[in-house]
Amino acid sequence: MTDATEPHDLDYGETWVYESLLGTVPGLNVSGRTAIALQFVGFEVAILLVAAVYDLRAAIVPGTVAVLVATIGSWLMLRFSHVVRDLPTPQEYRRLLFGSSIDVVLGVLAFVALVTYLFVIDPRGAGLEGTLLVDLFGIDPPPIAVALALLVLWDVVYRIGTCWWASVVGLWRSLVYEFEPNVSRRYRRVDAINVVFAAVQLLLVPFVVEQPVLLVVLVGHVVAVAVVTLLAIGFQR
Repeated sequence: MTDATEPHDLDYGETWVYESLLGTVPGLNVSGRTAIALQFVGFEVAILLVAAVYDLRAAIVPGTVAVLVATIGSWLMLRFSHVVRDLPTPQEYRRLLFGSSIDVVLGVLAFVALVTYLFVIDPRGAGLEGTLLVDLFGIDPPPIAVALALLVLWDVVYRIGTCWWASVVGLWRSLVYEFEPNVSRRYRRVDAINVVFAAVQLLLVPFVVEQPVLLVVLVGHVVAVAVVTLLAIGFQR
């Protein structure tokens, strides 16, 4: 039985960036399952160590949940891509989905917006002592703790960008291509994976309920992905 997280015979011009790292960077040539386990354990150990050294107990639970969201996202990304490659996939759709790197562009834009909010918009709106960073790391946050937090947030945001891109390309595919009924049903199941991908990100909601901007953006993103993906499922011929 084939593991749905294991990339086989990949064209590295047609892969997620995350997948390319697993098979092309020296020293990172590991299986998908191993990479996902290392991702969770590595980040979680780092969070616990930093929290212990700097007495940042308030950051442990949100940090762990963020790592969990990113880890589940990694698993779903690999499962999604594996299932797509098992289907009779049009080459243009496959290249647009995996090889355009627009998922990375969306992730970078979202990350820049998040950093701008955390370090500029939030302090102006709430005052120095009422910001999200101060709530997590104190009035004088340790640089290593902030750096680790940004690294984890990038991991989450990149997967959010990937999720959004997969939904948009899925809608485009459903409008442009026709498939046999059985293949169409399988594509609908692939699209459903992307809805789950987005829904997992709602685990972050409890930690941003006092941040209206982040709350609206996060929930709005999930709703938008669900709507676009459901349109793709409905239009798939």
